[in-house]
Amino acid sequence: MSDKPSNESNGQARKNLIAGLFARASLTQLTLVVLVIIFLWQWFDAHRMIVEMRGELAKKIAEMDGTARANALLIAQNQDTVRAMSVRVATLEAYYDQAQNQRAALETLYNNLSISRDETALADVEQLLLIAGQQLQLSGNVKAALIAMEGADARLQRMNRPAFNILRKAIDMDMDRLRALPIVDVSGINLKINSMLLSVDDLPLVDRHRPSENAVEQKSTPTANKTAWKSWIDAIWLEVKQLVRIENTGLKQIALLPPSQEFFLRENLKMHLVSARLALLSRDEDSFRQELKTAQVWMSRYFDVKSPEGAHMLSELKKLSTASINIEMPDISGSLQAVRSYRLSHDQTGATPKKAGQ
Repeated sequence: MSDKPSNESNGQARKNLIAGLFARASLTQLTLVVLVIIFLWQWFDAHRMIVEMRGELAKKIAEMDGTARANALLIAQNQDTVRAMSVRVATLEAYYDQAQNQRAALETLYNNLSISRDETALADVEQLLLIAGQQLQLSGNVKAALIAMEGADARLQRMNRPAFNILRKAIDMDMDRLRALPIVDVSGINLKINSMLLSVDDLPLVDRHRPSENAVEQKSTPTANKTAWKSWIDAIWLEVKQLVRIENTGLKQIALLPPSQEFFLRENLKMHLVSARLALLSRDEDSFRQELKTAQVWMSRYFDVKSPEGAHMLSELKKLSTASINIEMPDISGSLQAVRSYRLSHDQTGATPKKAGQ
């Protein structure tokens, strides 16, 4: 209880002291005190604001640092992307340059192929027209010449070039000349000659035994009233009469050939027929007829022309010898000359730009 009044007395003493101090202080001192308090309050407030600003600045610096790091990372990524894009762009540029070079090479190749294709087609057409001319000049084979010229026209048609219409027109004109020629059945005549060649070995010779209708004697049949020895004598007499036979052949002289010469006779006749066939294929009408006439003479001299085989052979020879196989062939060099002129002008046109580029 004694401690509590002492504390109250101490507090009262301090209050009194302060009140005494305020009473003794002048106005100027109070003003200074107020100013000092204001200054201290402002200093503490400024210090507090500075601390807060430092904290905010540190926070913002930390945020800026993080942002800078993120930006640096993004910049590094962007730089990597830019490098990758640069590599891709360089690769694409290389591909583009390569594609341009390939395109130029392809264009050059296409132009060369186009020119080469035309030259090849014209060379094929010229070769076919040469074959057609050779067929007409050497063998007179109109059908083979037409086939060759139709092949040349079809070759130009497949090219589908308007510039080739002049060439096709020239070829068509020459083909019309060939189609207007009279038809010679070379194949039919050739087949007949082949048939005669095969039948030469079966022709009977004129000096061989050939019983005639008047000379054939029928063997007498034995009658009932003849005795055995009489029949036997008659048979012997009949055989003796067959040893010698006289017949009118109608020939003044008969060429008798030994059996060893028969083979060469038939081979010589075949040679004349073969020569006639060669003359037919070469359209040599004079040689064709001469060989057939020689064959007719040999048939009449050495072979039996009264037999069915000989008569048929001689008749065929006479018919063939009258056939006309010589045809005046038209001139088809116009189409060949047109193709050659076109190739010459085409080569000169292709050579002029090359010289200008050099």
